[in-house]
Amino acid sequence: MTRDSFDGLGVFVEVVEAGGFSRAAERLALTRSAVAKTIARLEERLGVRLFHRTTRTQTLTEDGHAYFEHCQRALQEVRAGQALLDSGRREVRGTLKISMPVLFGRHCVAPLLLELAARHPDLALDLRFSDAVVDVIGERFDLAVRNGRPGDSGALQTRKVAEQRKVVCAAPRYLAARGVPETIADLAEHEALAYWRNEQLFDWTFVDADGARTIAKLNWRFQFDDHEAIVDAAVKGLGVAWVPDWLVREHIEAGRLQPILNAHPAPPLETYLVWPAARTLPLRTRVAIDWLAARLQSALPSEPPATPRVEPSSALHETSGP
Repeated sequence: MTRDSFDGLGVFVEVVEAGGFSRAAERLALTRSAVAKTIARLEERLGVRLFHRTTRTQTLTEDGHAYFEHCQRALQEVRAGQALLDSGRREVRGTLKISMPVLFGRHCVAPLLLELAARHPDLALDLRFSDAVVDVIGERFDLAVRNGRPGDSGALQTRKVAEQRKVVCAAPRYLAARGVPETIADLAEHEALAYWRNEQLFDWTFVDADGARTIAKLNWRFQFDDHEAIVDAAVKGLGVAWVPDWLVREHIEAGRLQPILNAHPAPPLETYLVWPAARTLPLRTRVAIDWLAARLQSALPSEPPATPRVEPSSALHETSGP
């Protein structure tokens, strides 16, 4: 077997996995003509036709199917060998492609990853922000951050790295005018700032000391599909918000918002890292996983904010006697 025996093998596998010459060309940053010529040379060298071609599609022949199965296994072994070498390097280098939820990623995850990159000058980051659940393997992500427990998949590995809390809060002037809710049932008498996604209301869920769950009855005039917009509306005094505590920490510390109902916590939202299952991981991926696992929880608020006493609106307008 000569070195030429492997020429075109990677391009062939890419064409099959991508579903056609054009998409493979885009992934490989080549022209469609270059991909087609590579496949033609490979077929000539092998003495078989690998694809049935039409003007619009390319489908594998029987010989192509058999060859693809062997090529795929061979490439997996080659990649495993490369990953093994990479994992043994002393320097963290290369590009990490990471998916994360938009707000949580921007406020909590990305700052930690940028700090990691500052420690490793040869580490490059490709950060993608999306609230959609991405196809980690199909879209070639090295790592994904997901809020909520991932489904079981033998193709993926997971690690729980944090728990987020949610806090009910409102602007002081709103609470002074409308009163402070003391119980979950009291929320029905207030203006809730509702979070909607995919045409569905996200319920405000609370747990008691025994673990029993209660869903609050809500009334609302405003609904949003963005938590930052909810926070902005709450700061303006337009209603009561139920949002992640890391998103409103600065507003609470500055007195623009006040937490309420601290005695009625919400179930924690678990945060996981997800990555493709492999016998060995590149050093850069292992380091990023360990870095986030060690620091992400501590980057979130550790204690529920104190609930201050709010005077009713009538007290705010009292005047001194003569």
